[in-house]
Amino acid sequence: MCHHCVIDAVKSDMLSRRSFFRGGLAAAAGAALAVAAPPAPLFAAETPTKAEDLTHELYDTFPTYFGGQQLFYDKKFDFAKDTFNLYELRVSEHTGTHIDAPLHFTADGKSVAELPVEDLIAPLVVIDIAAKAAENADAQVTPDDIKAWVDKNGDLPAGAVVAMHSGWGAHLGTEKFRNASADGKSLHFPGFHVEAAQYLIEQPSIKAIAVDTLSLDFGASPDFIVHKTWLSSGRYGIEGVANLGNVPAKGATIVVGAPKVRGGTGGPARIFALV
Repeated sequence: MCHHCVIDAVKSDMLSRRSFFRGGLAAAAGAALAVAAPPAPLFAAETPTKAEDLTHELYDTFPTYFGGQQLFYDKKFDFAKDTFNLYELRVSEHTGTHIDAPLHFTADGKSVAELPVEDLIAPLVVIDIAAKAAENADAQVTPDDIKAWVDKNGDLPAGAVVAMHSGWGAHLGTEKFRNASADGKSLHFPGFHVEAAQYLIEQPSIKAIAVDTLSLDFGASPDFIVHKTWLSSGRYGIEGVANLGNVPAKGATIVVGAPKVRGGTGGPARIFALV
């Protein structure tokens, strides 16, 4: 066989082998993709059409659980003098619409920075107790309230954030939002009952509970038992949520903009729902 014929034969063989391996690799890649199924969707609704803000505007006199100021501004640069504005802020982690990380009530639980990002997007369940809260400031979400929601709406969605809508946001800007007793020794606003927290802990995929008041526990709680029970299970909480009356009981997706502060026990957050 001539020299050029040998070269042409080798080239032809190499091209055939390359085509074979390319096809084999493509087939293998396709098989791998078929085996590695995509993760379950995080969104409750397939095609949300709007976003609802669930965050209160934070300001220096925003009401706090302990009653004192928890946000302070120190202006370091001013536009008139420096051509830009810049504030240094001093803020309590648990101020305004904010996160309670497991570390808040445990010795070594996850910090706010350690919350998995997939836990910050979830189907939103809204349990409405506004009617009984209007009659009793010490109203609590109970297992019966959760079961009534299930009877009406079906099973709790996997991976949900379960929120209490008590209507308490309407009292923001008034003394009733804290609703301190005459002697100042107790507060009176709605929250979760510990039995409801325990019921939800038994649903292993539930990611968080949320309230539209200053505490996961109802205001008159003597021992923060819901905080201790829920946060020690490794889940997080959200306090001071706004506008829950503007989202449906089922079908919205909550997006929790938790701060990523190393070692933080919580922090103010921007939270919204896709509806």
